[in-house]
Amino acid sequence: MFLQVVDLVKDFGGVVANNHISFDIDQGEIIGLIGPNGAGKTTLFNCIVGYHKPDSGKVIFKGKEITGFKPFMTNREGIGRTFQITKVTAGMTVLENVMVGAFCRTDQRPIAKKEALEVLGFLRLENVKDYHLNELPIASQKKVGLARALATKPELLMLDEVASGLNPKETEEMVDVLKRIHQEKKITLFLIEHVMEVVMPISQRVIVLDSGEKIAAGLPEEIVKNERVIKAYLGEKYAKGFRD
Repeated sequence: MFLQVVDLVKDFGGVVANNHISFDIDQGEIIGLIGPNGAGKTTLFNCIVGYHKPDSGKVIFKGKEITGFKPFMTNREGIGRTFQITKVTAGMTVLENVMVGAFCRTDQRPIAKKEALEVLGFLRLENVKDYHLNELPIASQKKVGLARALATKPELLMLDEVASGLNPKETEEMVDVLKRIHQEKKITLFLIEHVMEVVMPISQRVIVLDSGEKIAAGLPEEIVKNERVIKAYLGEKYAKGFRD
């Protein structure tokens, strides 16, 4: 099994953000993680990559327990992560930001620069490499955050609302980017997303959280028919539109 989360619990002073959550992800899958605000999605991501230490339970990646590893350690194991609010350094150029990711695998500046340029080329961002982040639109900033994660050479890429704040055309472009990453770079994708036009068409399976608990998991077409998911998150209007 590629990634296993076993009976994971995270409690913040009596508020249980993740309540005995278990699931598996196979290598090569695209898995969506959905649920209302406050459901515990980002907390779960943070427990997997090491920003939070679970109170109990296990995280196992490629057969190795990584529970409680620090973020730089899980990164070196092969897990990349993007954030809802792009974690980039405003004082650096686009190229320098992506080089930060490349330094996860090398301490040689020429190598980091070469690998960063390759990632920027793959994402078609080479024409903005000398720009600063505040000079770019939100869609390009999101892609820079994605580029920095890719520069760490992940085997599992965890994406936290990579389409938030994008217009319909930009959302469509982001879906195409994610498909290319999955198909051409053979990277397993695990994404939190509120934009159903992103998560439903590309996810092979969908996991649903509500109030810290896993309430459903299955194929997208199963999830949109699940009455508990409809009531907790999707709503009848969206579910009916997807089925129609």
